[in-house]
Amino acid sequence: MHLNNTAFAALTALALSLSGTALAATADSFSDVPKDHWSYEALDYLAKEGVIEGMGNSTFEGGRTMTRYEMACIVAKAMQKGGGNFGDKTVLEKLHNEYADEISVLQKQVAKNTKQIEKNTQDIKENKEKIDRVKLYGFMRAQYDYDKNTSADSLDKQTNRFYMDLRGDFKVNDYWTVKFQSETNRHYNDGHHRTGEVGINDLGSEKYTGQKTWSGHDGNMQRIWVEGQKDGRWVSIGRAWRGLGFQNVLLGNETDGIQFGVPIPGTNLTGSGFWLASTGDGNRESLYGAAVWGAVAKNLDINFAYAKSSLGKNDKYSSGNVSYWQADPQDGYKVKPVYEDNDVTNKRSYGYVLSMGTNLTKDLRFLADYAKTDADFQNNSVALRLNYKDADYNKPGSYGLYLRYIKYGENGWLAGDDEWNSIWNGTKGWIAGARWVPWKNVVLETMYSKQKRHWSTADQYDRDLWRTQLDFHF
Repeated sequence: MHLNNTAFAALTALALSLSGTALAATADSFSDVPKDHWSYEALDYLAKEGVIEGMGNSTFEGGRTMTRYEMACIVAKAMQKGGGNFGDKTVLEKLHNEYADEISVLQKQVAKNTKQIEKNTQDIKENKEKIDRVKLYGFMRAQYDYDKNTSADSLDKQTNRFYMDLRGDFKVNDYWTVKFQSETNRHYNDGHHRTGEVGINDLGSEKYTGQKTWSGHDGNMQRIWVEGQKDGRWVSIGRAWRGLGFQNVLLGNETDGIQFGVPIPGTNLTGSGFWLASTGDGNRESLYGAAVWGAVAKNLDINFAYAKSSLGKNDKYSSGNVSYWQADPQDGYKVKPVYEDNDVTNKRSYGYVLSMGTNLTKDLRFLADYAKTDADFQNNSVALRLNYKDADYNKPGSYGLYLRYIKYGENGWLAGDDEWNSIWNGTKGWIAGARWVPWKNVVLETMYSKQKRHWSTADQYDRDLWRTQLDFHF
């Protein structure tokens, strides 16, 4: 297509008068160029050809004086289109010679900008990779329990608290990731004396004391571990919270150690091995064993784990806990610890758990766990759970309901999950709860449980537990 006379005349006029350019796709978008103007057709052609660009406000501003650099830019673009499409090559060459210096400057500037853009793009890519290597996430919880021992008519306030669970992932490479977990508990100030913020234990209706439990929950990095993954194989090394079984009945606790898993060829199952040492105060026990989990049918998942203790059945050991410190007059009054005289008897030497899960309907899922040890008294535990839908904190308005039955023997687990003091070994009863997402990343949960603690023993008592908690995820 050749430049028509009107368009060519417009380009020549631009060169001779050094006036007016525009910034738009076509002249139709120039609000200050009437369609009956003599230059309308030419401007429309030049804009479509990409020769002229604009002011950014839908105007042409034809009365504005054009700089030599603006004219040089137009000429350079016209030359790039090829003389065959723009009529008289002689005129274009003269225009090019006229603005050769400006065109050279523009070309150098374009080359410089291109290199800078390439460098900026590379810097952005490298920065993104560095940012992606570090992830921080977790949630803050406000929790209130009405936890009543109905047999003694007393309340336990140890889980009325503000709580923070902060986690971090630090990517080492495509296979390894270093992780940490920091937990912080801040119990509500209700005017009672405490020696610490964590683990407020019930000593009567008006007496409370404080002691550190677990790793302390004092805001430090309680748990640090590394995870490796490749081709479905994985390994976890360090101090981390780990569980065995779908509902963590046999084990659900903080442990030091190693756990690994590999896909079992020809199945949808994963085989796992582990060596785990409890971090509880004075605990001398470690566990080792194997597990397998995955789908065994279209609508049936299983989880089986066996764990052997490093201690034999009925083995005794001292917890090694410090009772108090005192000055020793026989050794220059040096301050030394005095240990508690409380030998611990290991009542079991192994345990196993068998779990299953199935979808009864689209929204209804059923879970069942059975755990057993070789203890002589109350050596098994049962946990049944029915879930209806679930609350997804990314979806406001989503909700879930659940109903649970538990019957945990006094010795029916190795180190099961007490779920923040809501269920312990030696407990049987039921739990009903609901979860709801009122706003994105916010989950409201409330539950009620009626239990018998230390059932079938001299210490048996009835317990009513109402719990409400509000979680803010980040």
